[in-house]
Amino acid sequence: MQLQNAKGRFEKQGIKVAAISYDSPAILRDFAKRHNIEFPLLGDPDSQVIRSFNVLNAEAKGMTKGMAHPGFFYIDESGAIREKYFEAKYTDRFTSNNVIGKVFPELTQEVSQTVEAPHLRLTLSQSDRTVVPGSRVTLTAEIELPAGVHVYSPGVKGYKPIQLVLHPPGGIDPAPVTYPNSKILYLEAIKEQVPVFEGKFRITQDVTIPVSKAGDGIRAAFSVGKTVSIAGELQYQACDETICYPPTSVPVKWELQVKPLDIRRSPGNIRHK
Repeated sequence: MQLQNAKGRFEKQGIKVAAISYDSPAILRDFAKRHNIEFPLLGDPDSQVIRSFNVLNAEAKGMTKGMAHPGFFYIDESGAIREKYFEAKYTDRFTSNNVIGKVFPELTQEVSQTVEAPHLRLTLSQSDRTVVPGSRVTLTAEIELPAGVHVYSPGVKGYKPIQLVLHPPGGIDPAPVTYPNSKILYLEAIKEQVPVFEGKFRITQDVTIPVSKAGDGIRAAFSVGKTVSIAGELQYQACDETICYPPTSVPVKWELQVKPLDIRRSPGNIRHK
């Protein structure tokens, strides 16, 4: 119903669109059938809707000409765009689980594992277990500190901060690490104020699985059906009210199952021209 309402609004502005149905363009029906899609799709043969959202990939050529930059809009019930997640490259894209985890963390269904670590509880999780080349997924380290224990946040002066350091295989593109907001702790004994983390918090990092081209060196490493391991370490120094324990480093690892991209095109007589 919401898609049909949007379709009506666009057509009032002279923008030609088509919600998928039995009389929809053949290419939409073919795509929906191959991917077992049951929800409505929106056809935009002249890229007018894409242009209206200012997401046209002007550099795209050939079979991708007229397409949008891949991504997601989060639109609230009033119709306002509240968030958007887009990549510059046509081949790279956020996974739906990645976006849901960013917008609605309470709805995520993550794969998780607990790691033994001194002075804290460490749980590793990931937005997706199975990916395709071009997928952008979120890796998460959830830390839970006992009462009265803290770790220093990045940017602290004179102390060792907590850091998530990845050592991904060649070709994987890591985004910057995201840390939560820290709090200021006053150290009475030395009359200092320092930024710290306490209680339970999350450190996250997005990584993008590369799309290989025939003949490049990455193709074998990320071949179809291969499990890719992304290893690293969590570095930190835990402190309580009376003592700072020796700095430590805990190994971390996430695994992703790489599936093939669907590159099969629709029949020639219905292809995008």
